[in-house]
Amino acid sequence: MIKPFRIDIPQTDLDDLHDRLSRTRWPNEVTDAGWDYGFPLARLKELAEHWRTGYDWRAHEAELNELPHFTTEIEGQNIHFVHVRSANPDALALVLTHGWPGSFLEFLDVIEPLARDFHLVIPSIPGYGFSGPTHERGWDVLRIARAWAELMHRLGYERYGAQGGDFGSGISTALGAVAPEQVVGVHVNYLPTRPDPDAGLELSEKDEARLDKIRQLMANRPPYQALQVATPQTIGYALTDSPVGQLAWIAERFAQWTDPRSPVSDDRILTDISLYWLTATAASSARLHHDATLSGIAPCPVPLGVAVLPYDITQSVRPLAERLYDIRHWSEFERGGHFAAMEVPNLLAEDIRVFFLKLLAAG
Repeated sequence: MIKPFRIDIPQTDLDDLHDRLSRTRWPNEVTDAGWDYGFPLARLKELAEHWRTGYDWRAHEAELNELPHFTTEIEGQNIHFVHVRSANPDALALVLTHGWPGSFLEFLDVIEPLARDFHLVIPSIPGYGFSGPTHERGWDVLRIARAWAELMHRLGYERYGAQGGDFGSGISTALGAVAPEQVVGVHVNYLPTRPDPDAGLELSEKDEARLDKIRQLMANRPPYQALQVATPQTIGYALTDSPVGQLAWIAERFAQWTDPRSPVSDDRILTDISLYWLTATAASSARLHHDATLSGIAPCPVPLGVAVLPYDITQSVRPLAERLYDIRHWSEFERGGHFAAMEVPNLLAEDIRVFFLKLLAAG
């Protein structure tokens, strides 16, 4: 059963958040620390004070409620999603999947341009936001992809496309693997390509530089990732109990993974962080890092479109990607980072539109 959903956070939860923010115990910071030790104290205090006194959750809640929200239950798990129908009843449907530390909010600015040509289904990953915490093991990328296939079936879509970045990229390619007869193609704006010394490929200097960056990342796993892979429950206690802890944990990712030329606004970042805080999904969202390592990568047989952004965590190497995927479309953006739909929404929406309309034209 699919049920309409409306966001209505209890006022007591908002009052509790403000109270906790007002009683924050701040650590000290060494002189001229910058980013050498982590998120700078002055900047975090600025964000926390704005969250406490300037940020208006109710205004953003009202804006979000202008969208058509729904929930359904799949395999015992609540699934929240936004479903926007195009004015064209025969339009292709697209399922858009966010990643961590994002949410369905990532796609707010691409809804209007994409809905001209496509029906849009924008779910919250199990364990994230209004899908609520997960309660059992095994919600890995493949299981989420199977849930998306069931969701699209319930909505009556027999053929559709998939798009995503971060975990949304892996879930989208997995959806192409589990439902190849339904998925016409997959578009991603994040596609890790691991070095393959046995590939025997002649790579350009640019691609070799990209591989060096990937090797460095593999050799020095980011601290947040190491913790969420190994002990998501442990870090979850701190993040669920301290709003400033949750703020620093996520705001650091936005600071480090976005193009300085296309920053995400403080209010949009705080709305995203508020979703994690108000739904108490810090631990359950982190569990995806742990569970994602337990399942293999399913081959994706459907056509793939790739958008590469200069300030993303890594940049894809096309010759390596072509050994694994049926690449039909490849774009190198001049701006943007890991949160492409929030940073360069018009550029990304147009790239998605071109890819899928090209597939439809080719039959």
